[in-house]
Amino acid sequence: MAEHEFAVWAPIPDLVRLDVEGTVHPMTRSDDGWWRVTVDAAPDARYGFLLDDDPTVVPDPRSARQPDGVHERSQLWDPATAVWTDGGWRGRSVEGAVIYELHTGTFTTAGTFDSAIDRLDYLVDLGVGFVELMPVNAFAGTRGWGYDGVGWYAVHEPYGGPDALVRFVDACHRRGLGVLIDAVYNHLGPSGNYLPRFGPYLSSASNPWGEGINIADADSDEVRNFIIGSALRWMRDFHADGLRLDAVHALVDTTAVHILEELSAETEALSARLGRPLSLIAESDRNDPRYITPRSEGGYGMTAQWDDDIHHALHTAVSGERQGYYSDFGSLQTLAQTLKNGYFHAGTFSSFRGRRHGRPLDTATVPGSRLLAYTSTHDQVGNRAVGDRPSAYLSSGQLAVSAALALLTPFTAMMFMGEEWGASTPFQFFSSHPEPELAEATRAGRRAEFAEHGWDAADVPDPQDPATFERSKLDWAEVDTGGHARLHGLYRRLIALRTDEPDLADFWLDHLGVDYDEAQRWMLLRRGGLRLACNLGDTAVSVPATGEVVLAWDDPTVGERSTELPPWSFAVLRTAQSADSRRG
Repeated sequence: MAEHEFAVWAPIPDLVRLDVEGTVHPMTRSDDGWWRVTVDAAPDARYGFLLDDDPTVVPDPRSARQPDGVHERSQLWDPATAVWTDGGWRGRSVEGAVIYELHTGTFTTAGTFDSAIDRLDYLVDLGVGFVELMPVNAFAGTRGWGYDGVGWYAVHEPYGGPDALVRFVDACHRRGLGVLIDAVYNHLGPSGNYLPRFGPYLSSASNPWGEGINIADADSDEVRNFIIGSALRWMRDFHADGLRLDAVHALVDTTAVHILEELSAETEALSARLGRPLSLIAESDRNDPRYITPRSEGGYGMTAQWDDDIHHALHTAVSGERQGYYSDFGSLQTLAQTLKNGYFHAGTFSSFRGRRHGRPLDTATVPGSRLLAYTSTHDQVGNRAVGDRPSAYLSSGQLAVSAALALLTPFTAMMFMGEEWGASTPFQFFSSHPEPELAEATRAGRRAEFAEHGWDAADVPDPQDPATFERSKLDWAEVDTGGHARLHGLYRRLIALRTDEPDLADFWLDHLGVDYDEAQRWMLLRRGGLRLACNLGDTAVSVPATGEVVLAWDDPTVGERSTELPPWSFAVLRTAQSADSRRG
């Protein structure tokens, strides 16, 4: 037992008491709405708060652990007791890297941080530089995507809790892998959210996932501190190398200093104290360069941004899909324009939105490495009606061309777990809400959403069914079999080429050359002395490029002036000029 100060910001209740292991202690309120008391407590004591005359003990908003779930008592956890061996880790820049997005619960059969450690050597061999964990904050139930979190300071216990996360990050750093954590600050989950009983955490604004967070209304200063404190905690206490910030466009901030700018400044200060780079990656659908523009130039100072325009332009050019937000994409002209400009919609009319959308990116001052390119993400797979991956409906050649265009363009690259071998398992939407009414609302809402788009409701998986979760687990036995092994080998070679080839280290979009033929369905990318020639069609084509074949899918025929490519294939060619410069 040792003295421990318990503190909670709770300006709403008139009375707050502390319950530690069943013993109730009075707390003292200060003028700023904080309640405090110092009592003897064991290092792993269970505790919570009693608000006014309600006899229910509720969790600490800043709880480090929720061992019995988000509705139960919190548990003390001191980050100073964590055992680290990564003292020699000096971090790495996320710009230009290859990121591997994974969901802890479905990455392995066991679905824990410790079991994921066993697969880290595989990721090192694959060649990726960062692991990006989908949200690991505490959420209701045992299984879910994590975006309905309510314990923003706690680690989801079924994954192993905070100690297991420490072991995972430490193991990544020993292998030279950086770690990014997906953090959600735009809404709270519908189950286990006790914050509104403590203070004005919610705003009058709303978004598709629930009530908005109060970051600009009255009494929002402490809410902003709560968010920034949570973000910094992942990087300070758990040694994460950065965060992916979910749907930042849903953060309604009308103050003069946007919360993202404030978080960027605090992250930069923490980076200086820790002596290693820290990255903030924004997810936004606004095509707004301010997110990745330095603060000194009037931007928010984020390191990088997910770029769905790149995904949409690439996916539609390969798959032929045109539904929903794909409606403005599909042509090679659209793909070429997006690769050159970073955004397709840049102050142009979006038919999906029925209005102008986006803002031009200054490619002379903002490098392509601040944008993420990908063929798959948890969203682009899991938010399809049946969670089918591209490997379920595209040929191996289509997957290969997609991979080459995503990995060999001047963007930071990202892939979604299992993509590299064309995993046959789906990634479906799953949840485990303990409340029957919430479970039914989630089930009915999911089916109604896709019924509007022509899907039979019976085909939409029940998110509450444990089988939906089990189906979404990767089947690692596939990696070394048949076509899976061939695709996996291609990804390894593409990543190695991206890493080792000097001509691919130039991330300025102004230096990228793009030619294409809409009718013949070929595209040619010029990066220094390298040429990426792609056939995005069902018949063989001749592409006006020649040189030494560095890497190819299927067998190209190289002539004096052109290279013939089989249907749905590509070739990376090194020109004589490039070869001469390498010899020099």
